[in-house]
Amino acid sequence: MQNETLQKLTDSVHVLRNGEIVSGKVLAIENLAIFLDLGPRKTGIIYGSEYQNAKNVLKNIKIGDSISVKVIDPENEEGFVELSLREAEKELAWKNIKDIKGENKEFAVKIMKVNKGGLITEVSGVPAFLPTSQLSPEKYPRVPEGDKTKILRKLQSFIGQEIKVKILDFDEKAGQIILTEESKESENVQKAIKVLKVGDVVEGKISGVVNFGAFVKFAMPEQELETTPEEELLEGLVHISELDWQLIEDPAQFVEVGEKVKAQIIDITQGRVSLSLKNLKKDPWQNLNLKNSDTIKGEVVRFNPYGAFVQLKGISEEADNAKIQGLIHISEFGSEIKMKEKIEIGKEYEFQILSFQPQRHWMSLRLK
Repeated sequence: MQNETLQKLTDSVHVLRNGEIVSGKVLAIENLAIFLDLGPRKTGIIYGSEYQNAKNVLKNIKIGDSISVKVIDPENEEGFVELSLREAEKELAWKNIKDIKGENKEFAVKIMKVNKGGLITEVSGVPAFLPTSQLSPEKYPRVPEGDKTKILRKLQSFIGQEIKVKILDFDEKAGQIILTEESKESENVQKAIKVLKVGDVVEGKISGVVNFGAFVKFAMPEQELETTPEEELLEGLVHISELDWQLIEDPAQFVEVGEKVKAQIIDITQGRVSLSLKNLKKDPWQNLNLKNSDTIKGEVVRFNPYGAFVQLKGISEEADNAKIQGLIHISEFGSEIKMKEKIEIGKEYEFQILSFQPQRHWMSLRLK
């Protein structure tokens, strides 16, 4: 009895603070305003812009319902506690998102939309993105030559479906959530993955080509590819940036399905194996005998909003085979129009090296 009295006393003297999340019971619903019982001698109100911001949710609320709200003014001129339902929902949503991420929980989401990069859904009302590269190998849209239109068509087939995912990363300030889907490999495969380690070199064959890289089915390090049953082969992804030391725009022009390769394991995360082909090749950038202010020849191979990419010519046979490229920044011309007036794709020119950083695989140029 004494404890109950103390609790009531504590409730009666509790001073609400701006930004505090509280629960209240709906007392009355009037035109463009909702009143809430917040405890002894406290009445809250949701009205004005806060009512308008949350009217889609409030239209389903009835007298007697309990809802969580955020205090935006502990006491206004009329003596009410001004409240925000939308702000409370947002804060509680991000708390839930952080809890899910912290516990590494798997949960189901319904796919709402797609774009060329992946699938769009939401988590606790917050927009979330499942990149194509984070789909399980079983769901990757593998189409001939990585045709983007066909990839988009395959992705559209997921609209309305539920997929079990985990939160890979999130940015509360930007209001972004990135999701990942774990591979549903067999128990034997999961055990095999635990035996593998970063740095292992495996033998495999290209099993699929997509716009962001290539898949490789491979045998365990102690196994022979040719004698290993297909169902015992594992599968990993070689990202486009790990195919070769040269810049690659279309993986389908560099590797093809069925081609035998050796690859190095560079990461094992959540049942996914990431591989590299370029790690097993000599880095041609480290053998370039170049320095700042040197004059070189190069062929303009493509334009982008930042400038033009130039493929080195005549430096060495190794460099030519590796198709090493440098960038001449748009600022060297003043505008994209002037750049295209000065240089043309497919033509060779003389350039001067402004900055050569072989460790970063970077070279900036200017037209001589």
